[in-house]
Amino acid sequence: MADVYAVFGTLIGLGIAYPGMLTTWWLMFPRLVSRASGRLEHTPWRCLAMGGGLALPLGIVVGTLLAVPYGSVKFLGGTLLFGSLALASLGASGLADLMGRRLTNRVGPGGSLLGGFLRGAVALELAAAFPGIGWFLVLPLGTVAALGAATFAVLGWMPGGERAPAVEPVLSQAVG
Repeated sequence: MADVYAVFGTLIGLGIAYPGMLTTWWLMFPRLVSRASGRLEHTPWRCLAMGGGLALPLGIVVGTLLAVPYGSVKFLGGTLLFGSLALASLGASGLADLMGRRLTNRVGPGGSLLGGFLRGAVALELAAAFPGIGWFLVLPLGTVAALGAATFAVLGWMPGGERAPAVEPVLSQAVG
């Protein structure tokens, strides 16, 4: 019985933590998340192709490194796996942002940006948790597309072949 409680508690904890992690990325790296969201909105198939093109060789390299019996090599493989999943979660934050904006457009303009983002993050999480379709379709395809979108965002490649400006202007409010 304790095993059931442990599994159930872990799933509840992850269910609460996932939107929190995506919100943290959204607040810490607003430009990157915005660029990833824009890429997913305008070029989703290119994001999926870029993510697949990265995930396949990364998977082979990480699997090989983790299979080597030396601790330092395993550490390198684990670090590479951790970094690629962190990059994919940054892209997932962009996907949650896109979904949140679309949900807000359907509900009406009365909601806040944070409320819309959280609705998008929870909707993404619930879609990935759905048995069968969510596990084997939404989760892997969403993660691969998010990896591609985050890669585009980090490189600054915007839809249409333009590069994002190195430093985006900060909007200030005139005091008067």
